[in-house]
Amino acid sequence: TLGYELACRTALAQHASVAEYHTSGAWVAVAVAGVAARLMQLDGYQTAHAMGIAEYHGPRSQMMRCIDHPTMLKDGSGWGAMCGVSAARLAAAGFTGAPALTLGTDHWSDLGDTWLICQQYFKPYPVCRWAQAPVAAVLDLQNRHGFDSQTITGLHIHSFHESVRLGTKQVTTTEEAQYSTSFPCALALVHGTILPEHVADAALQHPEVQRLSSILTMQEDASANCAFPNRRLARAEITLATGERLQSDWFEPDWDPTTPPSAEDLERKFFNYASPALGLARSQAIRRAVETLDRTATAQPLLDLLAQPIS
Repeated sequence: TLGYELACRTALAQHASVAEYHTSGAWVAVAVAGVAARLMQLDGYQTAHAMGIAEYHGPRSQMMRCIDHPTMLKDGSGWGAMCGVSAARLAAAGFTGAPALTLGTDHWSDLGDTWLICQQYFKPYPVCRWAQAPVAAVLDLQNRHGFDSQTITGLHIHSFHESVRLGTKQVTTTEEAQYSTSFPCALALVHGTILPEHVADAALQHPEVQRLSSILTMQEDASANCAFPNRRLARAEITLATGERLQSDWFEPDWDPTTPPSAEDLERKFFNYASPALGLARSQAIRRAVETLDRTATAQPLLDLLAQPIS
């Protein structure tokens, strides 16, 4: 919880200070340094230096480079986390750093009163969040009108600029599949959902998914642009072989704070993702460990379960 509060506020401060949209690695470095300093029981002086070191050394990776060129960089999160841990260790050893600029803004005035972790979202599908609203829009049309994917002759998405930039259509890697708008929409229309196995490298050559992805077109919408980043809007138009044109309402990503998932939704997603990799017994043990965290003195049993290798 502490890490999320630090990270979210650092992100707000950084995005307010620069024009470019930066990845989570750019601001999570400062948050990880703060959490690591807390765990290492550093004093206030050392903690300030740890967070200053992390901000100075942290990656300033531009998000849209990941969008235009989907690769394994994963929003710089890994490097940012490593930088934060390194910064805390350096501060503990007496290394000093310039004050973190992101900590000297008014984004910290309600710390402890307003909990930003309660304003977080969950992703229904294992793809970029900017593609979640388009997926919701095409699935709504399919659910309401009951057509088969093979009857689709045209697909068009209206959304905000950043979502339109997720322009990879013919994907060859899982990273390209995850950072695309057209491919997830195609997956959803063919499978009725999107699961991890659908974006795995071995599943990317599905001919019907490739066909739908190739015919999908996208267009920026001025109102959606104005609403971003506070809202992520999209609507879909689908043309069928009969010539019928279907148009959805405007959609936002499912499982936002305003429309949160139920406990059953989250449990279903957890087991869909965890069981194939960890097995049912270990997945159930992890679930039990999470459910009892508020009644146990330490998180070590959960950490032990998570740290076991995947067989």
